[in-house]
This record gives sequence, C-alpha cells and structure tokens, in this order.
Amino acid sequence: MSRTQAERTEATRAKLLAAGRRLFGDAGFAATSIEDLAREADVTRGALYHHFPSKEALFAAVFEGAEGELMAAADKAAARETDAWRRLHAGCRGFLRASRAADLQRIVLLDAPAVLGWDAWHAAEERHALGTLRAGIEAAMAEGHLRRRPANALAHLLLGALNEVAMVVARSSPRSDVGAQVEAEVEALIEGLRG
Repeated sequence: MSRTQAERTEATRAKLLAAGRRLFGDAGFAATSIEDLAREADVTRGALYHHFPSKEALFAAVFEGAEGELMAAADKAAARETDAWRRLHAGCRGFLRASRAADLQRIVLLDAPAVLGWDAWHAAEERHALGTLRAGIEAAMAEGHLRRRPANALAHLLLGALNEVAMVVARSSPRSDVGAQVEAEVEALIEGLRG
C-alpha cells in the first residue's frame, strides 16, 4: 500500500527532527552543517529546506521537542506522588535529573540561548514550564502546604532557580558532584517556601 503525500511529508519531517536531535545533541549547533543534517536524515538539501527554511528553524523545532521531554520527565516524576507538596518537589527533581542528559544540556541549556536568543529561549521556558509550576504551587496552597501568596511570582522564582542550577550543572565537569549539590539546595529552597 502506498503512502499518501501527507504521510511522506510527515515521515521526512520526522527523519529531519531525529537527525537534528542526534547531531545537535552530540556535536552542537555550530559544528553541525546542513549537509550533515541532510546526510543523517537521508534526504536532499532541497527536502530539508522544504520542511525547514534554515538550520536555525530545524534547531528551534528540535529545541521545542527537547523542552517537551524535560517537562514530560518532570510530570512523570510528579505523578508518582500522592499530595501536591510532594508532587512539586518530585517534579523539580525530575526536571533537574532529566536536564543532566548531555544531549538535552547541549540543546536546551548551552546552544538554545545563543542560537534562538535569550528572549526566545526564555519565552519557551515559560511556555513549557511556568504554567506547570504555577499549578503545582497553587495546588500546594490549596492543600495547605504553603501559605497563600502570589503563585505567579513564586513560579517565576522557582523556574529561574531551576534553569540557573541546570545551567550550572551543564557547564560543570561530568565527574563533579555539582548536580547532587544543587539538587539538595533546590530542595532546601522549595522547603523554604513554606515560610
């Protein structure tokens, strides 16, 4: 049975995204050429440009997928817990642990701010994570784990802390214990929100 044009289009796009994920995650944006991406995806340069007008556009799509993975890891960790306070803690831990993956670090934390620009990177971080954090904080308030105060401000504070410590880990030596240290400090920060 032959595939429809829409199915072929989607298959080519999926191959390009997978190739971008592998190459951008391994070598980084600057070291990855259009030719590398086309070869890895087994498509022509023309096919690549048909789906993505530039290397930056493909990177942006790969970045969005990587952001989604980080949030999925946070959501999965949070879903195992029974109350809102533990879900908030677990979700933050899940995000930090997932952000230790070398390919996610390179794409999301090291290359994206430079390639997309800080404003676009920050907007994506807010789009993917801020609402989830705000909902978690509001649920913790509703269950009485946190005193009532501006959830949006707390969500921004927590997102900033999570992003900053994830970047510290991404820039540190893989053999250092920075990841464990910052995870413990984030736990202390979250606990301190109880006031």
